[in-house]
Amino acid sequence: MQIFACPDCGGRLYFRNSVCGCGTAVMFDPETHSMRLADRPCANRARIGCNWAAAGGGGLCRSCAMTQVVPDLDAGDNLDLWAETERAKRWMLANLGRWGWFGARDPGPRPVFRLLSEQTARGAANVVMGHAAGVITINVAEAREPVRAERRADLGELYRTMLGHMRHEMAHFLFTRLSGEAGFAEGFRALFGDERDDYAAALARHYAAPRPAGPDHVTAYATAHPHEDWAETLAHLLHLTDLLDSAGAVGMSLPSADPSAAPDAYAEADTAALVSRAVAVAIAVNHVNRALDLPDLYPFVIGPGVGDKLAFIHRRLRRGG
Repeated sequence: MQIFACPDCGGRLYFRNSVCGCGTAVMFDPETHSMRLADRPCANRARIGCNWAAAGGGGLCRSCAMTQVVPDLDAGDNLDLWAETERAKRWMLANLGRWGWFGARDPGPRPVFRLLSEQTARGAANVVMGHAAGVITINVAEAREPVRAERRADLGELYRTMLGHMRHEMAHFLFTRLSGEAGFAEGFRALFGDERDDYAAALARHYAAPRPAGPDHVTAYATAHPHEDWAETLAHLLHLTDLLDSAGAVGMSLPSADPSAAPDAYAEADTAALVSRAVAVAIAVNHVNRALDLPDLYPFVIGPGVGDKLAFIHRRLRRGG
């Protein structure tokens, strides 16, 4: 993620800021990927702290307009959980916007989000996250760190965040957008396998006898089915691209860095170079984190069989919407 400038004083602003230190109210414009004076803010600004500009003539921003269902606001701390979930969604959409997705020049369909909670006024509810027919369902209960930590441990995962959920489920939606392109199905099946294989049966086999990631999959869950391999790999491409972009935005550099490398991670066309530099940054930060006994920033190993999958996805995503 880039770092922005206040339109009034020029001071440094971060993606989540809605007010500059100089007192100027600001908003993020996803079309120009910049901070502007908050003259046309999203209608959800006061309610959930949305700091994006309203789309079109006013009302909701591009991100909030995608949310069709919000959690039951009469129960528990669902308002706060909704706000945190929307923050993760905005970050994910801003990343994809760097490649042209869902902007004014993208004529394709948008996803619809159902943000549900396990807490309701009528009692506990079962919420299953996933994507189906353009609708993405997210469990806002996982905006609580203790909940995510418990489920991460139960599932033996290395990483579990709201931003990770957003990137993974959006990947399923992007598959539906891209699958109509010429040559996509053939290229996909050569790398990921046949997505027409029985999904429910594949997941049942996975949970009965989980397999390790190995050299050809980015995570253990990616081994479950070609659809999940795609979603996990695409999410990790977004993780690595934004990791490298964010490092560059704050001036981080490595002694071994290639001086000819593209300064904008989202402009980099060479997937291998992008991943190599992102992993180098991650390894460096892992070393720093260990000095404070903190978890590794990026606790994954990119096996040799994952590179071609990342490159296939990277080519498709960089063409934008």
